[in-house]
Amino acid sequence: MNFVKMHGLGNDFVFLDHFSHTPKEEADYPQLAQKLCHRQFGIGGDGLIVILPSQVADARMRIINSDGSEPEMCGNGIRCFARYVYDQGIVSRNPMRVETLAGVLTLGLDIENGQVRGVRVDMGEPILKADLIPVLGVGEPVVGQSLEALGKTFSYTAVSMGNPHCVIFVDDYSTLDFERLGPAIESHTLFPRKTNVEFIRIDSATEMTMKVWERGAGPTLACGTGACASLVAAVLNQKTERSATVHLPGGDLLIEWGPDNHVYMTGPAAYVFKGEWLES
Repeated sequence: MNFVKMHGLGNDFVFLDHFSHTPKEEADYPQLAQKLCHRQFGIGGDGLIVILPSQVADARMRIINSDGSEPEMCGNGIRCFARYVYDQGIVSRNPMRVETLAGVLTLGLDIENGQVRGVRVDMGEPILKADLIPVLGVGEPVVGQSLEALGKTFSYTAVSMGNPHCVIFVDDYSTLDFERLGPAIESHTLFPRKTNVEFIRIDSATEMTMKVWERGAGPTLACGTGACASLVAAVLNQKTERSATVHLPGGDLLIEWGPDNHVYMTGPAAYVFKGEWLES
């Protein structure tokens, strides 16, 4: 089984091209993800991304988390997806349209001397209705609501960018019990489908720093949908302007909440290596 490994700001993925090479038998992608993404016994990655044909767009992306669960979307993953399918000639259109469980997204490629330098993704409109996020919150939008975890009370804002996010603003990270709070909030009873958790420090009106606990993957170096949700939450809480740079452990993303109510994410996508998986 041939594969390519890519990353967006350190958020890393194993790619299988089942657009050009259709497997003889239908693959068990959740089981494959757990094997391939294991960092000691496999290739290693935050998730498995499969490139598939689409009836409604240029190509279809499936992403499976390292624990075998399937999220609706992945912002860093879709940038890598766009670069790969363009470089391999699978999709030559720019902008291109990609089908995901969160809908069909439009991606614009920044191409210089035939090389993809960055990808700008139209992430669509943020979802603020509680039952669509979903969150068992009070009022809409779910802004500044209370949540209790590990005996402490936090103020949170809930946003969906096709997948659920719980955004919590913090003054600093030195006293944050990230490794325990992340999983506790991810599986909190307020979130019937679990949630991604972002801890955000506001640095200025146009900059913020983010630590993320991803649903189904744990701590990652970057989360594109999380960065988008965090900007929306910051604007709703009157903490930033509608365009800001989000500093993540793996690098920076430019996030814009446009006048058309769409959120736009701009960032890089990089190759790591390619190889062949030998089933032992």
